[in-house]
Amino acid sequence: MTLEQYLAKRRYWEIGHVLLIVLISFGANLGVELIERARIGGSFDSKEPLILEATSHIAMALVIPLLLLFDRLVPIRLATWFSSLAAHVFFSAVFSLAHVTLMYWARVFIFSIVGAPARYRWSNWLGEFSYEYLKDFRSYFLVLVLSYLYRFTIRRLQGEAGFLSEEKDEQTVAGMSDRFLIKKLGREFLVRIDEIDWVESCGNYVNLHVGDRVYPLRETMTRIDERLLPLGFQRVHRSAIVNLEQVSEIVAFDTGDGQAKLKSDVMVPVSRRFRQELRARLS
Repeated sequence: MTLEQYLAKRRYWEIGHVLLIVLISFGANLGVELIERARIGGSFDSKEPLILEATSHIAMALVIPLLLLFDRLVPIRLATWFSSLAAHVFFSAVFSLAHVTLMYWARVFIFSIVGAPARYRWSNWLGEFSYEYLKDFRSYFLVLVLSYLYRFTIRRLQGEAGFLSEEKDEQTVAGMSDRFLIKKLGREFLVRIDEIDWVESCGNYVNLHVGDRVYPLRETMTRIDERLLPLGFQRVHRSAIVNLEQVSEIVAFDTGDGQAKLKSDVMVPVSRRFRQELRARLS
């Protein structure tokens, strides 16, 4: 599988990665729990540790998207690391509360189904939550670290773009602001702006689509729109900008929105707000 093929179905692979990590953790924790109970000795119901671990891990899989969404809103950056890290510490309590609430009521329900309605009840909810929060705090930041390592690896493999005009050597870049500098695995090369098919918003980055390749650029859609507008590009959606030379057809919907079909057969969303402006510039 090539990197381009992976990126084309990146979201599905990422969901699979999360589920695989949760499944491995479930198997490991369940195994340790069964071994520990067997070591202590005495009889025990094997369904109990299975239910406890399954409810914990299923609830964790359901709340991990909350963590990732919050990180998109409040990313940890070097310039604002203290405030963003403090925000994540605060949100880890919200994350844990969601996880523990789902886990607790799932256990109460399942234990009542198997014939033991009073078998799982917390008499000291605050104390039990404090214990669970300590575990969830570690899980929260472990997932966060793995997420940043994953994104760093993807950016290294696919290359990361920067505005050439922002390089330090002004003499070298004079008159060459129509290019992006791509840094990939220790190498640098140039991509002309007119080679870009379209630009897509992606969290704290925008993705530059150049043929089958995608290069992330740390920039806002508003700023890159201002720079690309005079160079033959048009904002068509809050999350998309297209190269006008690459647009082959506009497909209109009854709702007023539509799609721009590119020469590469890629369909880019067009919102009602930008559709007339796109038509005017193409004509």
